[in-house]
Amino acid sequence: MSDLKITTDHKWKNFKYRYEVPEKILSSEFDWMKEPYEDWGYEDGFIQYKGNWYHQSEFMRIDNNSPFPKSWHGYSSDSFFSGILIELSGDGEQYKIGWYCS
Repeated sequence: MSDLKITTDHKWKNFKYRYEVPEKILSSEFDWMKEPYEDWGYEDGFIQYKGNWYHQSEFMRIDNNSPFPKSWHGYSSDSFFSGILIELSGDGEQYKIGWYCS
């Protein structure tokens, strides 16, 4: 991905808990998270970014052969040329998020 452009505010944000996500969003976008979601690790890890909701499990891990900068830990593509990048804090409680395009 030459000429990769990343837009981010470089700020740490807290993951949202399941109870903070609107029920309408849970039933339409996260219906694949069936109970017992607590046992499966879906109680937290929700992200709201640019009006859309994500869960950290939707991001693909960035490995050493990835074209993305090594400071980022995961990505979620929304097209062949663009998507969302995520960086996790050392304790896994917070994240930084950005949008990429090439």
